[in-house]
Amino acid sequence: MDMDADPSRNLRAGQQCPGRSVRSNRAGRFERHERVQVHDGWDIPEDARVLRTELRRERPRSALTRNNSPDVHFDRSINPYRGCEHGCVYCFARPSHAYLGLSPGLDFDSKLILRPGIADVLDAELRKPSYVAAPIAIGTNTDPYQPVESDAGLMRDILRVLQAHAHPVMITTKGSLIERDIDILSDMAGRGLAQVGVSVTTLDAELSRSMEPRVPSPARRLRTIARLSAAGVPVRICASPMIPGLTDHELERILAGGADAGARAASTILLRLPREVAELFKDWLKDTRPDRYARVMAQVRAVHGGQDYDSSWHRRLHGQGPEARLLRQRFRIACKRLGLNEHLPPLRVDLVKAPLRPGDQMSLFEA
Repeated sequence: MDMDADPSRNLRAGQQCPGRSVRSNRAGRFERHERVQVHDGWDIPEDARVLRTELRRERPRSALTRNNSPDVHFDRSINPYRGCEHGCVYCFARPSHAYLGLSPGLDFDSKLILRPGIADVLDAELRKPSYVAAPIAIGTNTDPYQPVESDAGLMRDILRVLQAHAHPVMITTKGSLIERDIDILSDMAGRGLAQVGVSVTTLDAELSRSMEPRVPSPARRLRTIARLSAAGVPVRICASPMIPGLTDHELERILAGGADAGARAASTILLRLPREVAELFKDWLKDTRPDRYARVMAQVRAVHGGQDYDSSWHRRLHGQGPEARLLRQRFRIACKRLGLNEHLPPLRVDLVKAPLRPGDQMSLFEA
């Protein structure tokens, strides 16, 4: 690619692309060469050029991703997109872009991989005689309702397949675009087949715009909870990630906002800074909240055993030490006061059945 065609390569050190939270497009950890921003010696005021989103397509060979993590309550998920245009500076999924030969920085926000045809692949996987049904999680890596979904429609295609199979699904999102699919989700929820988690990191609109620049405002996300709840869809308010020294003081207010909007349950996890995310987050913090940098990073390390991040099982989500225990205690007390459960009711798996396709013969025992 011509370097002049990529504004991210022409950024001066510390300069920010409009509409993006990260400043860096450092090469991924598997690359032989690094890209370094340097001052060109010309002190000429100039605006950073807008970094346009680039879409690439991948033919999916499978739809379901399996995991055996003891930290989560699901064993399979679907990722219709790689990369996320929401551009949250703290996103723990950023390192996954390095496997594609792309940067976990600005490339993650702007070079997106679409997986057209994933719904058909999913339908085929669900029809296999060996398939054993269990709830599928969507939105556990990148957001299925990021802006590109409004045109691509991959998530709606996936939901149509799950609806036809009567297959349970758990969705996590920050995107208000999920309201487009209330018709499907309401039908599935009425049969005990759908639940949604809506993430709210902060109620401070200015802070939200800085660290998650293409996400709907906090107030807009609370309205999404209200609309889903009014349609009969069970919703969990996700006060995540909690950033020690920056957003953790908002925990109770976020939970209260979710409860007022109709959420039935709640969850919270601590900030996670795996691999390249640590430096990206620290760069953002130095640039936007320099007076809070020392305090925030000291508290982040206090809940991760003195490190920027501890990836150990049973610690990576909720941390360790007295500060982490205090946050969990505050969470439980607030949930009890607000009538929020820590878990939504189990989804049904007994209704799962492959729908007939044109030309299929009905069973002799089927009504």
